Amino acid sequence: MSITYPIDLLADFPGWSIKFEPLYRQEQSRTAGGVTYIKDLGSPLWSASYQTRSLSINELDAWRARLEALEGGLQFFKGVPLSRARPIAYPAGKAVPANPVLSAIGADNKSVTISGLSSGYILSLGDMIQIANSGLYRVVEVAVANSGGVASLFEVRPHLWPGTVAGSAVTLVRPSCTMMIVPGSISSDADLATGRGALSFQSIEVR
Repeated sequence: MSITYPIDLLADFPGWSIKFEPLYRQEQSRTAGGVTYIKDLGSPLWSASYQTRSLSINELDAWRARLEALEGGLQFFKGVPLSRARPIAYPAGKAVPANPVLSAIGADNKSVTISGLSSGYILSLGDMIQIANSGLYRVVEVAVANSGGVASLFEVRPHLWPGTVAGSAVTLVRPSCTMMIVPGSISSDADLATGRGALSFQSIEVR
């Protein structure tokens, strides 16, 4: 059976995302008077670092094989911010609405309204959401759904990517974006005495 990309590499990952943050594509210049100017060269891309716990010899080799299936940076996987695989206010065991929808986009292109939530649903500072055909976003303003299940305009980052449209499905559990491994970033050294080792790698979003 052939492998289908992007693969769900992190479904049973024995470790953590030790970093998951935006990589800003900006340049800066300063005047003789000390004024700094920043210019955006494009919307930021998510970058991440993943690391496993200590693995046995067999586990380590199995994970080496999984990463080799990505052929360096040629093939893609679903990048999940593992620390925010679930909303902060809804840990495992608490129900999360299954079919929320992006119902409106603010004129600033960084605020959204989401419907299809349960009454009183809390979007916490730091939650991650995925908007279909748009990407992955971090909630930077607390919002609470009204009795009709609508969380009115609240801000996310980064700004919404071009082409984002109202009516798109929103994912609250295990939100993800498509990522590639940064070539040369894989480390899987094993201990000489025991053969045990940890595996780590860096990744960046693919648009």
